[in-house]
Amino acid sequence: MEIFRWLGKIAIGFFETLGFFSLFLLKSARGIFRGKWSRTDLSKQLERVGVSSIFVVSITSAFTGMVMAVQTIDQFVRFGATNYIGGVIGLSMVRGMSPVLTGLVVTGRVGAAMAAEISSMRITEQLDALQAFGLDDVAFVGSPRLVAGLVMLPLLTIYSFVIGIGGGYLFVVTRGIHSVTFLKSLEALLEPSDIFGGLLKAAFFGIIISTTACAEGFRAGNGAIGVGEATTRAVVWSNMLILAFNYILSTILFGGIR
Repeated sequence: MEIFRWLGKIAIGFFETLGFFSLFLLKSARGIFRGKWSRTDLSKQLERVGVSSIFVVSITSAFTGMVMAVQTIDQFVRFGATNYIGGVIGLSMVRGMSPVLTGLVVTGRVGAAMAAEISSMRITEQLDALQAFGLDDVAFVGSPRLVAGLVMLPLLTIYSFVIGIGGGYLFVVTRGIHSVTFLKSLEALLEPSDIFGGLLKAAFFGIIISTTACAEGFRAGNGAIGVGEATTRAVVWSNMLILAFNYILSTILFGGIR
């Protein structure tokens, strides 16, 4: 009986957290159009999520593309399928690797910082001060971060497409595969719908990161321990939801469901 009670508590906590995230997302989305929030803060969040993440996204995407090339080129050469190397690398990056890796990287770099910042605002009663001034604290804090995640994650993912495929291209060319072969394969296999699907994933991941980071900041406990726990929860939940939604969206967009 104890194990069922334990599992029940976990299930209740799981769905309670998802419900809190959903309500926070709805309030933040509504606040974009109805709430009062700082446009200056929006520009700061756009810079934080986008520009400041370029370096780490570049490193992650470039080496991911090269690793994919390393893992595939020998098998493709062995079976005489070198004409498909570029397309396979491109499809893998565009459909899955670039959106997911960009989301995970931004979660670790930006999502954790958002959660820690908002947790500190809660502990120091800055959120209560916003309410005292007649402002919606969720809209004031959550809306600009939600917009920043929604806008910048797809842009970072486009950048990741280019860098990742470029990394694979450089490795393949140095191994004797002609550049024209790589590019023709990419052109033949990669379709606009693949790019659209990858960007749609990135938009969902941007919403997930902003929502979970801000919501966990609002749920932070007191003291430095509360800030640390909220930051950890934000990163863990963001990563889990990104991977779960990656499966769901991949199945819907690329898995044959029509």
